[in-house]
Amino acid sequence: MTFDSRIINLFGIDLPIIQAPMAGANGSAMVIAVSEAGGLGSLPCAALDTEQVRAEIGIIRQQTSKPINVNFFCHTPPDPDPAREATWRETLGAYYDEYGIDINDVPPAPNRSPFNEDFCTIMEEMKPEVVSFHFGMPDPALVDRVKTAGCKVICSATSADEAVFLEQHGCDAIIAQGYEAGGHRGMFLTDDIATQAGTMALVPQVVDAVSVPVIAAGGIADGRSIAAALMLGASAVQIGTAYLFTPESLATDLHREALRSARDDQTALTNVFTGRPSRGLINRVMRDVGPMSDAAPAFPTAAGALAPLKAKAEEKGLSDFTMLWSGQAARLGRETGAGDLTRTLAEDARKRLAAFDTF
Repeated sequence: MTFDSRIINLFGIDLPIIQAPMAGANGSAMVIAVSEAGGLGSLPCAALDTEQVRAEIGIIRQQTSKPINVNFFCHTPPDPDPAREATWRETLGAYYDEYGIDINDVPPAPNRSPFNEDFCTIMEEMKPEVVSFHFGMPDPALVDRVKTAGCKVICSATSADEAVFLEQHGCDAIIAQGYEAGGHRGMFLTDDIATQAGTMALVPQVVDAVSVPVIAAGGIADGRSIAAALMLGASAVQIGTAYLFTPESLATDLHREALRSARDDQTALTNVFTGRPSRGLINRVMRDVGPMSDAAPAFPTAAGALAPLKAKAEEKGLSDFTMLWSGQAARLGRETGAGDLTRTLAEDARKRLAAFDTF
């Protein structure tokens, strides 16, 4: 049985495993561990400024010469909408009263800059082997500059149509993000989450729709799911939630505790935390307000109104207003180092594929 090894060859890695970039939940330590183990470690830059991006890549390069991926969001920043933000604060008003927070003192949401000229300049200087995007692609001129610097370009697609678009706009490989995936949906040609496909249905359709190699993502957390994705035609897999259990993860104790007790029916897609659909473990605010709320303002501005509630609740040991990003396969997670996890997942998948080869 022969499988597609194009991702391994394209990125210069040893194992067909990409650690998903998880903004706020992983930094340089996880990237180093995964890349040193033979996978592709990914640095999320959505919540970093230019100097932080430069510093994190510098730390990584001091400790590994293996290939790495640097990830950026490509959203369009929304126009200010004070009326909608005021409505959102009013929706959360009962919680403010409960915690003694003045509704007029709620700060604006933290800025999340999309990939821009400044970030592109850093990519030209630092030359990571892979640069990945979420929520579509940046300006074609910026993509050309990244590719001219020698970086491979990949991006998330949640449909075959999005995959075709990405290939046409210069992607060297495409991440097929199934409905099961944790964190933000990468959708950019539609905002209808009701039509999103699961990984098993999506991957073979994307493989058939494009000529570039495909990376499967969503609900993949052990050797069985890796083997299944490769048999569906993927060249590699991208795994996020399983890495949240590792000591290199920046996940909080509350997040880790929630993950340890997670079941298959305890996640939902929600827009209440940021304004864009994301999959996470169900908590109080998701049950009360959402999980999908028309009142939530556009990404990323919904986050500001929840920030003081999150802080107050966490002081009491509660995750009622905390983003608990998780895919549907959290229960398959194991507490081990990121490097060991990468090697173990690859070996488990290899054994399962070998068993099929003798079937």
